[in-house]
Amino acid sequence: MTKNVLFIMCDQLRWDYLSCTGHPHLHTPNIDALAARGVLFDRAYVQSPICGPSRMSFYTGRYVSSHGSTWNGIPLKVGEMTLGDHLRPLGVRTALCGKTHMTADVDGMKRLGLSPDSTIGALVSECGFEPYERDDGLHPDGPRYARNKAYDAHMKAKGYPDENPWDTVANAAEDEDGNILSGWFMDNADKPARAADEDSETPYITDRAMDFIQEAGDTPWCLHLSYIKPHWPYIVPAPYHDMYGPETHLDPVRSEAERTDPHPVYGAFMEERVSRAFCDDGTRTRVLTAYMGLIKQIDDQMGRLMAFLDAQGLTDETMIVFTSDHGDYLGDHWMGEKELFHDASSRIPLIVVDPAPEADATRGMTSAALVEAIDLVPTFLDYFGGEEVPHILEGASLRPILHGQVEDVRDVAVSEYDYSMRDVRRRLGVEVKDAKLTMLFDGRWKYVFAEGFRPMLFDLDTDPQELTDLGADPAHADETARLERHFFDWTRRTAQRTTRSDAWIAARDTVLGEAKAGILIGYRNEAELHDVLPETAAKPAQKAS
Repeated sequence: MTKNVLFIMCDQLRWDYLSCTGHPHLHTPNIDALAARGVLFDRAYVQSPICGPSRMSFYTGRYVSSHGSTWNGIPLKVGEMTLGDHLRPLGVRTALCGKTHMTADVDGMKRLGLSPDSTIGALVSECGFEPYERDDGLHPDGPRYARNKAYDAHMKAKGYPDENPWDTVANAAEDEDGNILSGWFMDNADKPARAADEDSETPYITDRAMDFIQEAGDTPWCLHLSYIKPHWPYIVPAPYHDMYGPETHLDPVRSEAERTDPHPVYGAFMEERVSRAFCDDGTRTRVLTAYMGLIKQIDDQMGRLMAFLDAQGLTDETMIVFTSDHGDYLGDHWMGEKELFHDASSRIPLIVVDPAPEADATRGMTSAALVEAIDLVPTFLDYFGGEEVPHILEGASLRPILHGQVEDVRDVAVSEYDYSMRDVRRRLGVEVKDAKLTMLFDGRWKYVFAEGFRPMLFDLDTDPQELTDLGADPAHADETARLERHFFDWTRRTAQRTTRSDAWIAARDTVLGEAKAGILIGYRNEAELHDVLPETAAKPAQKAS
């Protein structure tokens, strides 16, 4: 039987904005149905709470400090193995429909003579994916972001005459006088986008994914279907724009105490423009209306997509993953956007449906295992029958959990964030090399190491909303010290020796190998060599000519 993987990722979807993860008003029956068919991992964390580094960890199976792509626009260096590099040798067509946020290592490619329009160059430039259709979703006017010409052509064919339909149709509204109201402005978030539902980004990229699946035929495939939404611009077409009014919105999780003498880095992020915007109740209400509508639109597309797989006869041979690259504060903790490590930002929804009969016993289960984004590449490799490569992949296959063999794959989840590219660093007077944060979460205690500052510490057993930072409390000094030791243990891991595994080294008898090769280091005479290589005793001594 042919095996396939459908790897679905949303952008900026919070873990708790699905009905299967507890949202009381936002009903997502199609995503819930996936959870009923597989395992819902309730404590899944990203390796960095921002798009680029998070995705590079998803695609490499490696921590941010291992792959080196530390922020948006920092290239993933040439030579880092990605999902496609692991799966293509197994005969798996590994392709992309949607977003990667990948920045190519142009200098490295030039150094190695790799042309970006060559077969290898294109794969290196696209995180190892065949770019069936790449659409990072941000196409404002200007030179920084390349437009998706395929989407532009699609919109032209649908009768939209706009020069940049992404900007002025899919992500803009219109007032009674015909004036365009940009979706970039949050005051317009509760208005319907000018695009019809079926022409907007989420249905469009779903259509393209279905095109790929039909085209792939009997070839095993791994398709990364990567949606730009519910990421900003926060705007959604009718009928989704007014489905979720204020009566369906959850109150922000925040307290006045959080603003009283906060950790310096946290306090600086609370001062960011987007954080101040989300502290305005009117703005937050308008954004939540759109955000929830965008999620509902995604859920409806999941219904279309699953019906399509059924019709194609592919459901029973396709592993399906549904997840997100990070969350969205949405005003929680006096914050907007993402970037720090509260659950609103660093915790993600993760559903894995393994069609194998061995997974039948766990279908519909919610797992409390600590899971990381880097676990997906080894899970896919395991699914397709590839050999383990633990010297390269730092995650762990989730199939032992899916098959009911174990309950956990790790004791601590780790996430990293480099804020050197943010104005926060300048306001704090921190040097680029020191603008680093690392989170460790052991299932109860969430510890954040902040270079140059005191740590942060939260007890999620007694404070599940993470409102009280205990990092400066002497009563918790022992807990802080314990987690600090764990952090330094983690930093001492071997991460860069990817060309030879521990097993290869352990199996090698260096002394014997060198002696057999005629490399005789430290031997005082032939008798000592005979003790190591007895067969040399039978050889006559060489005579000088």
